[in-house]
Amino acid sequence: MSDTKTGARDVVLRLDRITKRFGALVANDAISLTLHRGEVVALLGENGAGKTTLMNILFGHYVADEGRVEVFGAPLPPGHPRAALEAGVGMVHQHFTLADNLTVTENILLGTAPLWRIGLGLGAAKERIAQLSKDFGLAVHPDAKVGRLTVGERQRVEILKALYRDARILILDEPTAVLTPQETDALFDTLRKAVGMGLSIVFISHKLHEVMAISDRCVVLRHGRMVGEVDTHETDRHRLAELMVGAEITPPDVSPATPGPALLRLADVSTPNEGAAPGLQSVTLDLRAGQITGLAGVSGNGQAALSDLISGLRLPESGQLLLDGDAQHKWSPRRAVHSGIARIPEDRHHTGTIADFTLTENAILETYMDAPVSRGGWMNWSAAEGLTQEVIKTYDVRCPGPDTRIRLLSGGNMQKLILGRVLERAPKVILANQPVRGLDIGAITYVHNRLLAARDAGAAVLLISEDLDEIIQLSDVIHVLSEGRLSPEFPRGSKTPAELGLWMAGQGFEGGAHAA
Repeated sequence: MSDTKTGARDVVLRLDRITKRFGALVANDAISLTLHRGEVVALLGENGAGKTTLMNILFGHYVADEGRVEVFGAPLPPGHPRAALEAGVGMVHQHFTLADNLTVTENILLGTAPLWRIGLGLGAAKERIAQLSKDFGLAVHPDAKVGRLTVGERQRVEILKALYRDARILILDEPTAVLTPQETDALFDTLRKAVGMGLSIVFISHKLHEVMAISDRCVVLRHGRMVGEVDTHETDRHRLAELMVGAEITPPDVSPATPGPALLRLADVSTPNEGAAPGLQSVTLDLRAGQITGLAGVSGNGQAALSDLISGLRLPESGQLLLDGDAQHKWSPRRAVHSGIARIPEDRHHTGTIADFTLTENAILETYMDAPVSRGGWMNWSAAEGLTQEVIKTYDVRCPGPDTRIRLLSGGNMQKLILGRVLERAPKVILANQPVRGLDIGAITYVHNRLLAARDAGAAVLLISEDLDEIIQLSDVIHVLSEGRLSPEFPRGSKTPAELGLWMAGQGFEGGAHAA
């Protein structure tokens, strides 16, 4: 809402012409933003648009080169992370910062008092947490161990942490990334109640339908500049997407698949649990040529075990993995690569790339011993650089050149290099694990189109994603994984998001049953 429409509501946060440079790069270019009491402002933009830099300036992690920040009318001292917290600003990060072995109360109290005083006032703290839970509809028991909570309950604990510290401004960074549709609905109910009680929210998300559902106003950044500010009820998802990327976005055209034979099959496969992470429980799954199989589920329900199994990083405790109908008894990462299985890993930073390696070195990580990169046991760096140049050109990897350290690339460009590394080998089976996590809508569309093209060329694609919208949009058939159990196969369009959400929460597995 604009100032004229907010009436007497106070401005609680003002970012005034914030500019931040990193060498020749202008990350924020004279950005001004206001937030009013009881308002939800969505902050949108592509990867690298400047959203994170702006929030880091607000929280004192960076110091702006120009401009200033005001909270409740008072200037916020630059470069002091605690200053924002003490001024009433809280933040809930996409990845939770909770200690599994501590209770809800202990997690909330961490950082609010010296460690030697943590036991003092515990009863009063529990009473206050219980009251906050009641007031804001954040149902969670103060004595519950965080390690035993669902993802949705952990989200509530993170919000309670901020409210316990008297946050009156809440920054939510991709808050629904790991929630089921039902948990997302519950979160939005909580946010609406909080806003009604005077809380102000900055909502950062790539999910435009959620932005439309929860926000009053949208602020759009592109290349470090603010390019749009609109009342939500006066715009739509299509217009917001255009503002974000500076061009019209055409969603992928998902034509009906023509599935072929099962190229990879898991037959009644089980794997052991690893700590609190469940293993697979008698899973049977077919990955067919020319078909995208979507695997939905809340994080930590066996996706890691399934991904590691297919890519050769672990072996089944029981059951079989079959490739083209042949049981694999000596399965390994190298055998998987040589068998035509390609992997887009879940974490592009830690398992997909090596930060200080160049683009060329990262492009050949899985094929450095194969021709034409290797010749007679010696590296052919000319051939390796040629292959990398082709990936850069074909997949529009925006970088200075193949000798660039990959850590200097944005997340989207890093993902494009991984995508090119995978697809240029024309693999038989593609394991796409969270392939668009953290990417903007332009990069998401690009990745999705490439996966569809690989499907149409005959590859079997396993799409593992915590984003149910992505699964529904792209998949020909869908399975749900919950506590290591695999649901039946659901044809495209046969289940609503709410129905899939119930399976994700484990409610479809009657009596622990599973089906192929």
